[in-house]
Formats: sequence, structure tokens, C-alpha cells
Amino acid sequence: MLEVKHLSKIYPSGTQALTDVSFSVPDGEFLIVIGLSGSGKSTLLRCINRLIDPTEGQIIWDGIDITAAKGNELRKIRRHIGMVFQQFNLVKRSSVMTNVLSGRLGYTSTIPSLLGVWSSEEKQRAIDALETVGISDKAKERADALSGGQQQRVGIARALMQEPKIMLADEPVASLDPVLAHSILQYLEQLNKSHGTTVICSLHFLDLVQRYATHVIALKDGRKVFEGDAQEINRERFKEIYGEEAQEVHATQVGA
Repeated sequence: MLEVKHLSKIYPSGTQALTDVSFSVPDGEFLIVIGLSGSGKSTLLRCINRLIDPTEGQIIWDGIDITAAKGNELRKIRRHIGMVFQQFNLVKRSSVMTNVLSGRLGYTSTIPSLLGVWSSEEKQRAIDALETVGISDKAKERADALSGGQQQRVGIARALMQEPKIMLADEPVASLDPVLAHSILQYLEQLNKSHGTTVICSLHFLDLVQRYATHVIALKDGRKVFEGDAQEINRERFKEIYGEEAQEVHATQVGA
């Protein structure tokens, strides 16, 4: 169980990104977070794995306070929290294989990993991860030679190397066309259903929310304004959350 308790984040600029956000995520949930750009979705996900520190509140995972963890304890926690980024966050000049192997950094000693010295077991694990997302034939190619959809698959394979118990996905399909968007989300769904991995994913599009979510929360101006099942997010509720931009979001998903 992941519990977010009264989470707030104020950036040094004075921007209030999150205000008193609370919710719980049972193990094995596919939670989708919706809301306009700037609503706090990315900040929320980055607080969960401590890429940024919240200003107030707690994040409790299986009884462990992530927000209080430091040093080696935090490193151990992060081993089991995978992250998929909107802009892929790959080392573009490195090979696909090297990018995927970097997902094991939390499990290996620093010097061998920096020198690119990996065991045959770790290399096989990377190939298996690439096979899971359907691009094992791209292992030796440079990351920047791949299409956007392929790069996102590399990002998922890298996250799989962590053997994650929680997978965070920060608008992972925002730059992809509808067909690729479904293929990426299907990989996350497969991970969720076959391995019981908890998935927390931020999305914009109503049809994807209704197709993949088991539970939904909505943020608006950094505050939680909705929590419920995917079936409760109909067109009218979607418009309430997105306001005047709901029509534009819908038009984008239809015309993409």
C-alpha cells in the first residue's frame, strides 16, 4: 500500500505545485492521474520517488516513510520504483543496451557500472527486458537512431531492470500517436496484470483513462478535485476537471 498524506510542494520560485493532496494506492492498482498541464501531476510523481522533496506531508509505502528516507535507505527504496519519462530521458549517443543496463545501477557497485562492466547475467536480463517490449533486435543501435515509440520502449525496458514494485509513468504517451500510445500503455498494463506491479501514470486523454485505469485521481491547480473509478469519469466530469480546455484535449485525441 502506498499512502500519500497531506502532500504539499512549494518551489523556490514561490509556485505552489501541490496543496494538501492525500490518497491511497493498494498494491496492484493501475492508478491514472489526470489534470491540465501545470496541475501538479509531474510534481506528484517526482515526489513519490524523491526526485524532488515535498515541502510538507508524507509518502508511506508498506509502512516506510519515503519522505524521511536518506542515503542508503533511500537508494534501496528507489531500486523498486521504476520511472518512465515523457521525454524518454535516454543517453542518446549510447546504445540501447547501455541505456537499459543503467536501470541496474541501484543494484551494482559504482566503479564497474561506470566502466560499463556488466555480468553476463545482467546482460541477459537486459535482453529479456528488451524482448518484453519487442525491440531486442535494436540492442546494439544508438538510442537516437530509434523512433519516439521505440525510445519509450527502451525507457520501459530500463525501468523493468529495476524489478519495480511500483512503476511511475509521467505522461509516457504525450508525444506519441494514438496507435503507439496504446502499445506503450499495453506494456504497462501487462506489467500490472502479469506481475502485480502497481502503476501510477499521468495522462491527458479520456479514452485512455477509461481503457486502462482501475482508479483515477484528478488534480487542478495542485489540489485533488476527484478520486474514483474510471467509469465515473464521463464527458461531463472530464469537462468539470479540464474546464474550457476539455474540448481542445478531446479534439487532440480524436485528430491525432
